[in-house]
Amino acid sequence: MQTTQREVDILRILNDTGSGRIIDISRRLNVTEETIRRNVRRLEAQGVVTKVHGGVQLKDWSPEATFAQRLTENPDAKRKIARKVAAMVGNGASLFLDVGTTTAYVAQALRSHQNLMVVTNSLSVAQTLAMINGNRVFMAGGELRSHDGGAFGAEALAFVGQFRVSFAILSAAALTADAGFLLHDLREAEFSREIIRCAERSMMAVDATKFGRSAPIRIAGPETIDTLITDAMPPPATAQMLTAADVKVVLADGSADT
Repeated sequence: MQTTQREVDILRILNDTGSGRIIDISRRLNVTEETIRRNVRRLEAQGVVTKVHGGVQLKDWSPEATFAQRLTENPDAKRKIARKVAAMVGNGASLFLDVGTTTAYVAQALRSHQNLMVVTNSLSVAQTLAMINGNRVFMAGGELRSHDGGAFGAEALAFVGQFRVSFAILSAAALTADAGFLLHDLREAEFSREIIRCAERSMMAVDATKFGRSAPIRIAGPETIDTLITDAMPPPATAQMLTAADVKVVLADGSADT
């Protein structure tokens, strides 16, 4: 089910506190309460929100830390994962990098590579890899978010849809056996789906602290992901799900489970 712009706006409102009253959302978006209820029913059918009396709340919502805070979470594991990802990408490769903190570490690990073609919606990634070693860096357009320097929306999706690259390197807020790879933000998930569609191979760079966490937005089916690069084996149920989806698990210490 394709998400409408109004539904994206509703989710953006809910993302601040996790819930809201129908009447307040209708006033902010300048539409009728019945219109908002119709949109909420569509979002509920997607498993994104839950209706409550007089309002709506995000499913499995919890406030996400800022980009700067997340950058300092589990940094050693993220650096190891980043080095492993960089070792899998050769000079002259073409790749997407998303706005996650682990992919920010990946960008740092790629600084010694040469002649990369990098497409990203992350200001951090663009600043790290632009104007060095013959790299070509393409930055998605649109307004940059204040908390992470990421560009999202229709302009960003249309921009990345013009490219075909070898690798999509993504991050996730959570990984569970029943839902797969998850994020907190619908726009981030939409961007991830688009770069997966436009890449020959998709690689998830996710540290082990994300195993079993919850987040409200499913990125895509695990079968769309080729490789998970992480610092520890996932729990048995999650590992079984990944095996069934033919996702190769590569550990940052060099071992792998196919």
